[in-house]
Amino acid sequence: MVRQPGGRAKVAIGFKTSPQHVDWATLEATWTAAGELDVFDSAWMNDHLSDPRVERGGDSWEPLTLSAALAHLVPGKWIGHGVLSNTFRHPAVLAKQATAMDHITGGRFILGLGAGWHVGEHDTYGIALPPVGERISRLEAAARSIRALFSDASARPPGVTLDDRFFPLRGAVNLPRPLTPGGPPIWLGGQKPRGLRIAARYGDGWILPAGTDDVPEFTERRGLIVQELEAVGRDPASFTFAAQFPGGTTATEHRAAVARALRFVDAGSTHLILGMPATLGPEHLRTIAREVALPIREALG
Repeated sequence: MVRQPGGRAKVAIGFKTSPQHVDWATLEATWTAAGELDVFDSAWMNDHLSDPRVERGGDSWEPLTLSAALAHLVPGKWIGHGVLSNTFRHPAVLAKQATAMDHITGGRFILGLGAGWHVGEHDTYGIALPPVGERISRLEAAARSIRALFSDASARPPGVTLDDRFFPLRGAVNLPRPLTPGGPPIWLGGQKPRGLRIAARYGDGWILPAGTDDVPEFTERRGLIVQELEAVGRDPASFTFAAQFPGGTTATEHRAAVARALRFVDAGSTHLILGMPATLGPEHLRTIAREVALPIREALG
């Protein structure tokens, strides 16, 4: 984590155009515009197989494939998902996908991972959605498994072996190895105390879910993570705390987003992710850059 004069951590700013109800041409044009805007450090989308705003159905692109196709349009920017559902992909497959994304982005892929939640989406496609306690256990097991597959041991015989009731590894190798030593950073999305402890133990960062823009709630959760980081001997300054919230569609909402962003920064956020309706396209992204991201930059100095 880079720190500015005065001790404040440098704050990264990203944009999020999620892959629901939007055509390819609009997404391509939006990410092309993003590549021309220096104010953004990162590009994000969510992970759903259908529309998360409704109980069942609705169109959505598959986001890992999509981000791989769009990555060349935003060179030098981080690419992430807020967050990938652990129920959709076996962690060994995800580790291979993340390794590919690490190379595609030149070492600028963030592996955001959460437990999964949308009931109708899982039911529609016949994907198991265990009770929440088991989902969190599976998330912890997946993080351990991915860490093992990102390790140096996975790049040479005899590979890595991990005894686990959900995701065991038996002499597993991950070649080609990640471009980034130790693999891409992992940001976890747990929100309850157990999930926050898992984030502190296995993650490089933590991400507040979209739609949860309550700063006191962020502050409380961040505090629990900091306590756990210190308990396991990790430096909180090396950990990323990300907040995502809407960038707004009107002048009033843009001003509110700037004010909210600064409150999040004061509460300890080091990565801000500004959401926008993907259908509004590149001109709206430029508006978000001019009316929200740039004022945040100017206010932070």
